[in-house]
Amino acid sequence: MILVGPALLVYSLVMLVPVVWSLGYTFFEGNAIVGFSFVGLQNFGDLLGDTKVHDALWFTLKYALVITIGQVAIGYLLSLLYVFVLRRSSSIVRTLVFFPVVLPTVAVGLLFQQLFAIAPQNGLVNSFLNVFGAESVDWFGDGASAFLVIAIMDIWRSMGFYGVLLYAGLVDIPEEVLESARMDGATGWKLVRSIVVPLSAPVLVSALIFSINGTLKVFDSVLALTNGGPGTSTSPLTILMFQTSFTNGQYGYGSSIALLLTMICLVVTVFIFRASRRDLTKG
Repeated sequence: MILVGPALLVYSLVMLVPVVWSLGYTFFEGNAIVGFSFVGLQNFGDLLGDTKVHDALWFTLKYALVITIGQVAIGYLLSLLYVFVLRRSSSIVRTLVFFPVVLPTVAVGLLFQQLFAIAPQNGLVNSFLNVFGAESVDWFGDGASAFLVIAIMDIWRSMGFYGVLLYAGLVDIPEEVLESARMDGATGWKLVRSIVVPLSAPVLVSALIFSINGTLKVFDSVLALTNGGPGTSTSPLTILMFQTSFTNGQYGYGSSIALLLTMICLVVTVFIFRASRRDLTKG
């Protein structure tokens, strides 16, 4: 207890105290400048009828589902490529694919703005479309196309991380098990489906939980690429929470949005964990 005491104290001061403090704000309205007034559960009631919250919640859930599937699926395919195709020569490829993970988010956002630009001149994507006779697309002028660009950017940025994460799980599969399966006639996708996927299920579940929690709390990449636009069509709950709290000065309502996001993360994590436990038990 003496050894973990300092670390526990620092963790409590940095993490737990702000969480409890933010929870307390949900029962008040106002800010540090004009003062606070107690409103009870009014902030939670306002959440139910706020169309901005509804739109931000829908975008957050849609983004989390699409990006999580893309991150984990492509990451898993990369890990299979590393283990069963490239084998010992995969280190260079892993490094190159992982490189976007360490790039600053703002730099990546600016890069994709230029790639998909339409003014003052066409970016690389629109120039490529023009070569084949297609018209240039205003990618950031519509919510659907802007979401597509965000999805491409964030999957590209993170697939290398999940490739390495899942690769670490695949290399732990005993070679004897794989050889036995091959001797029994399991090769190719049959080997992957029947042996590799079940044995790598724990790390796969961990990747899903890690990804879904990160995507539900997306902030910097959307802010850097679209700033929530056009309009508010690509604004997740995090950006709405930030604008409500620090732009509009409504600390209590912003904290209520943060609490809503926290509860969603908790529910989704518990659901994935319990569903995986049931599948493993049945297996």
